[in-house]
Formats: sequence, structure tokens, C-alpha cells
Amino acid sequence: MSTPDPVLPMTVPAEGLPARVRIHEVGARDGLQNEKAIVPAAVKAEFVRRLAGTGLTTIEATSFVHPEWVPQLADAEELFPAVADLPVDLPVLVPNERGLDRALALGARRVAVFASATESFAKANLNRTVDEALAMFAPVVARAKAADVHVRGYLSMCFGDPWEGAVPVPQVVRVCRALLDMGCDELSLGDTIGVATPGHVGALLTALTEAGVPVEALGVHFHDTYGQALSNTLTALRHGVTTVDASAGGLGGCPYAKSATGNLATEDLVWMLRGLGIDTGVDLGRLVATSVWMAAHLGRPSPSRTVRALAGSGADSHQEQ
Repeated sequence: MSTPDPVLPMTVPAEGLPARVRIHEVGARDGLQNEKAIVPAAVKAEFVRRLAGTGLTTIEATSFVHPEWVPQLADAEELFPAVADLPVDLPVLVPNERGLDRALALGARRVAVFASATESFAKANLNRTVDEALAMFAPVVARAKAADVHVRGYLSMCFGDPWEGAVPVPQVVRVCRALLDMGCDELSLGDTIGVATPGHVGALLTALTEAGVPVEALGVHFHDTYGQALSNTLTALRHGVTTVDASAGGLGGCPYAKSATGNLATEDLVWMLRGLGIDTGVDLGRLVATSVWMAAHLGRPSPSRTVRALAGSGADSHQEQ
């Protein structure tokens, strides 16, 4: 294999883009929750520690859901204390007040609730209607805010649903508005099955702005099912979004949506942002090494194109961006 020049990609800024992007790393939670084999808590903790060592400042650690829902994350009480000393933000998912109690008992300062834009996915994921799920989240958010805890609202199926097909933009805007009005500090717009395209992304972001949703409160969460994650991300950046969810090595999917494939790979995102001159604070070489290490534990190569291109090439020398 030829060795690319380690100064690549060449930095060529483009107009209308932010100077810095905050990557919300989801590999340790969303990336691992769908694994068939249980990853030991010690390995997960080391994964989080290595991710923190790359310069990532927000690393989603785990989920305080019932073990029967997501067996892979049943070790939250063991994992969170093992990484709580890290100087980074460690958000955790909480599905209800019981999950919030568990998270707060361990000192979590950032939590997330996970809603759906569609009735079918709300039923599959939470066994509730959309409005019933929102009603369940209201006391969770209120209690978290009363404890001065930051709350993120995940919204799944913003662009398409495997049962319902295309999701009307006003339907998504309604649930986003409800989550913000409930007290969520930020929202993550999820393309759960990876069907979004740039025009659709732009239309939703425009509609949200018109509905009074500040772009500063929005993050985007794209899956690469149809190879559109980076183009959709670039569209979101052009609309003022500066928070992007990504998963080291491209790990992850969704256990309740079988057509969902991997998340946008953090390495692929960093490569694109580096070429655009957008600061992330992430050391790409360390990140690639971390994903290669995790892939070895999972027994398969990383699906990230950037990891595959750089691993072992000598081009992944530690370069901060």
C-alpha cells in the first residue's frame, strides 16, 4: 500500500462554514449497543479513556436503560464510575425517572432522553405513542434541570421511518418544539435509517429556524446507510449547525430499526473538517489507533474508510486539528 503524504488533506476553507465543530462522540454507547457479543466493562472503559486521549471533549458513555432492553449496556453502574474522573463531558441516556435516578446517583451531569418523530418507532422503541413518550420525559427533564444537569433530547426518525416511509417536516418540527419547550438544552436530529439527503436536511433546518428553534441548540446524527452522511453533515454546517454526532470507527446502528447501519465515522468527519480548515481539537492519528484497537476487540475491521486508508500507512501520525 502506498503511503499518503502525512500533510494531507490540503486545507482549503470554504465560505459559509463554522470555524469550529464540536464532535459528540457516540461510539462507546450507540456504537456498542447493537453488538451481539457482550463487550466487557473494562474494555469499554479503556475505549472511553482512549477516546478522551484523542482530544474529543464530549463522549457519550453509556445508557441507564433496563438491561432487558439493551443487554450490551447492562453494566452502566460499573462503567460510569470507571471513567467519571476524565476531564471531558460524559453524557448518558436515561429513558425514564428510574434511569435518571441511577445516573444521578453516580454523579452524571449530562443526560439525554430519546424521543421519536414517528408513532411506529415510538411504539417499537418505547411501547408508547409519541405524545405518551413526551409525557414520560417531562418529569425526567424537569428533575434533571432542577438538579442543574444538562439535558439533550434525541429525536429519531427525523427523515424517514422503516414502517411509515417519508416523515413530514412539520411532524418533526412539532416534536422538536415540544422537547425544547420541555426544557431540553439541545436536540440531536437523528437520521436513524440513513435515508436523508442534503435537500431534505436543509428543508428541515430551515423549518426549525422558522419555528423559533435556535440553530445553536441543534446537533445532527447521520447514519451512512446510503453513503450520504458526510454530504448531509456539510449541508447542516452551511445552515449554522456546529455540533455533529459521530462514532469512532463507524460503529453502531439501532437495535430497534433493523435497516439502520453504521453511524457516521468520526475519522471520516475529522478528515473532511480538516480539509475545510474547521477546528475540532481531535488528533486524527490517535483516533485511528483507538478505532483499530477497538476493532481488534470486536474481531472485525473498522468500516470507516479513513481508518482503513490510514491504519498502518504511516499517515496517521499524531496531527491535531
